[in-house]
Amino acid sequence: MVLHPGKRAIRALGVAESFSPKASKSTLAGVVVRTDLVVDGFVFGTATVGGEDATRAVLGMYRKLKREDVNLIILAGCIISRYNIVDIDEVARKSGLPVVCLTYNESRGIEDSIRRHFDRPEGRIKSYRKLGSRSSVLLRTGQRVYVRNAGISDSDATSVLDAFTLQGGVPEPVRLAKLLARSARSFCPRA
Repeated sequence: MVLHPGKRAIRALGVAESFSPKASKSTLAGVVVRTDLVVDGFVFGTATVGGEDATRAVLGMYRKLKREDVNLIILAGCIISRYNIVDIDEVARKSGLPVVCLTYNESRGIEDSIRRHFDRPEGRIKSYRKLGSRSSVLLRTGQRVYVRNAGISDSDATSVLDAFTLQGGVPEPVRLAKLLARSARSFCPRA
């Protein structure tokens, strides 16, 4: 799918998570928001804390929406639920949508941390390396964010993020998804 960042009323599915360290599942929330900032839909999902099902979870949420008018997916991180890695290339390929994955801090990477937390870390490290490096992006708000993209150029990703960001560095679809995930988790805690 070709994305035209200047088009009016682009719809983005923002996906974020919330989890408790003691829980076996994290709560994922997705919010569809238009560039005119009209909220246009919600969806929920789960991912296994420390698991390897984050990619399936994100794709499942997108499919559950049954929306042909969503233009891209914005993720609040590619590594969720304690090292559960989202394969953004697979999400882009299977959804047919561009994917932008955001983080907010510089990092030297997490390979050492993965090795400390898992007895057999090789597959997870391979998935992490497959994500590639992040690009530093300065938003029109003056906030610096770090992005990984699939199916969209860095310049188009920056334009889209600028269109959805009112203040700071968190685009509205992701900000609302974080709030929703946190509220849903506190309302329906999992063991």
